[in-house]
Amino acid sequence: MKKNLFVFLLFSCFLTHSQTIRKYSNEFMNIGVDAAAMGMSNAAVANTNDVNACYWNPAGLIGLEDSQAALMHASYFANIAQYDYVAFAKPIDDESAWGMSLIRFGVDDILNTTQLIDANGTIDYNRISKFSTADYGMTFSYARKLKLPGFQYGVNTKVIRRIIGNFASSWGFGFDVGFQFEKNDWHFGLMLRDITTTYNVWNINEDEFNSIKGAVAGQNQDLPQSTEITLPKAQLGLSKKFEFHNETSLLASGNLNMQFSKTNDIFATDVVSIDPALGFEYGYTDLVFLRAGVGNFQTVTQIDNSKKIGFQPNIGLGFKYRGIQVDYALTDLGNQSAALYSNIFSLKVDLSIFR
Repeated sequence: MKKNLFVFLLFSCFLTHSQTIRKYSNEFMNIGVDAAAMGMSNAAVANTNDVNACYWNPAGLIGLEDSQAALMHASYFANIAQYDYVAFAKPIDDESAWGMSLIRFGVDDILNTTQLIDANGTIDYNRISKFSTADYGMTFSYARKLKLPGFQYGVNTKVIRRIIGNFASSWGFGFDVGFQFEKNDWHFGLMLRDITTTYNVWNINEDEFNSIKGAVAGQNQDLPQSTEITLPKAQLGLSKKFEFHNETSLLASGNLNMQFSKTNDIFATDVVSIDPALGFEYGYTDLVFLRAGVGNFQTVTQIDNSKKIGFQPNIGLGFKYRGIQVDYALTDLGNQSAALYSNIFSLKVDLSIFR
């Protein structure tokens, strides 16, 4: 039974990774980064202006005053899957900036039981080995102000590396383009992800694949297809920060996350599906921050075929002192959506404090 379960899970990975055109290819790149943004339900396209703009909207890198670095860690599926992120960015001059980031989403120490039973039918636990499956996303970002006052743009070049032990691996490449505009303290943002589509090419290790085929006779006899395409997505954002006389502030931010196909999003047509997100950040003296947001609105089909609206509420907390900011977010508060909750921690550092 262990062997059959392993084969089923492994081929689920193959089929998830290796269809020709899939709506949800490279989906790990859509999880998000930075506990501050996640506490606001990822409503960050318009207001992002630090090192994490490498992910949310590269145009926001123009807001950097000095070099910054960021780290983040989150665990999913009862700590089985680990999600890690690191980024660095710095200004080039008053008109431009650059940055780079790396995301890893992986499951380690998976038991490989395909060789548990030898050719003589004897069970030998010494034949069990371990492998990892991991997805990597490396992003190189560049941002520049436009000659029109208040406008700026940014471009991401993405390199995707995906590995399933010794069984298969792939390389992928793609581009994002982002824009921001500010007028009368209102911030507008547009992020176009995978604008040229992101194309992944898989290399299947046929020797390892053949060893799996023999594990369950008569099943899984065909090699998975070796290419996949990630379709474009768009995010439209709006935000404004309100300053009060008692040294407090309130940042309100909203996103419209769009996919150009019919999904379970709350607003869905054959042309485009839209999932709104709304987030708030209450700050005191730019030192302590409380955050809340709601997003991931989905139409969920129940067991009795009735429909209900699922949503994901998030909360967060942050502290900032002398260029060091530590943030925490709890996602899917109360288990209101189909997504699993997670505790997320992130760190952001202004590197000027070391000079």
